[in-house]
Amino acid sequence: MTYYIAKTVTGDFDAVIERVIVALKAEGFGVLTEIDVAATLKKKIDVDFRPYRILGACNPKMAHKALMAEDKIGVMLPCNVIVQKTDEGVEVAAVDPKASMQAVENPSLTDIAGPVKEALTRVVEGL
Repeated sequence: MTYYIAKTVTGDFDAVIERVIVALKAEGFGVLTEIDVAATLKKKIDVDFRPYRILGACNPKMAHKALMAEDKIGVMLPCNVIVQKTDEGVEVAAVDPKASMQAVENPSLTDIAGPVKEALTRVVEGL
């Protein structure tokens, strides 16, 4: 089982990020964090890296359900979505919550992770 859902698209890197944020919002997700990996690596260890952002996306209703089912599931939240520049274009990849929840031995989480995966798949495939 793969641990992510991905698609490569064409377009300006920053414009793709905005498209991802709009698509996430349409599925009930907000972006809680945005990490500019290239800027961080340059600042911290003086390494040049391709444009790479990590968006910490959260659907509050689904996160609440997961927290009610498993109190320590917050260590696996929010759902990360990456946007990175590649030779083929701009790749967008989202975590597969069903794959990540397999590590937790709580069957209730499978029922919660399914709809989250479906929503993230719609986001990525709809770009």
